[in-house]
Amino acid sequence: MSDETEIDLDDLERRMEGAIGALKSEFASLRTGRAAASMLDPITVEAYGQKTPINQIGTVNVPEPRMLTVNIWDKSLVGAAEKAIRESGLGINPQLNGTIIMLPIPELNEERRTELSRVAAKYAENARIAIRNVRHHGMEALKKAKAEGMSEDDHKLWQDEIQALTDKFVKRVDEALAAKQEEIMQV
Repeated sequence: MSDETEIDLDDLERRMEGAIGALKSEFASLRTGRAAASMLDPITVEAYGQKTPINQIGTVNVPEPRMLTVNIWDKSLVGAAEKAIRESGLGINPQLNGTIIMLPIPELNEERRTELSRVAAKYAENARIAIRNVRHHGMEALKKAKAEGMSEDDHKLWQDEIQALTDKFVKRVDEALAAKQEEIMQV
């Protein structure tokens, strides 16, 4: 392989790693019947005239496997935080205790588990598409390099490298999806 026509595999790998990172954060927001502080990450509260993440107006704790608590620092924001949680679509009914909002996590029924499993599969497919888009950009750069005089052997070698990288990352997505679906279906 000649150095002047080298494709940046590290950049492609970094971008594919980004797709895996995004997938993991999407998976973390899926409720699996167990309490996790990350479940509240997407929730923003109208505070001080702007939308603020809930973890920036209070402390999120997991005191037991089926309970989350949010200790709101400013008393005047308790109502707004409760409303934001109620309207978040998480299916959690907040209970107030002074400045502490208690969030009991209900058992998931079979229908909801199946629905969550489908949502996880959709997230995984989006990650696969992102990885394939990165592969596509790599292949485009390879075509350009070939047009600029890259040898046929080097072109084939780089093509195989990019495809191997893509396969590795798609396999990681599939493994993460299988683990998440198993976690969701666990009673």
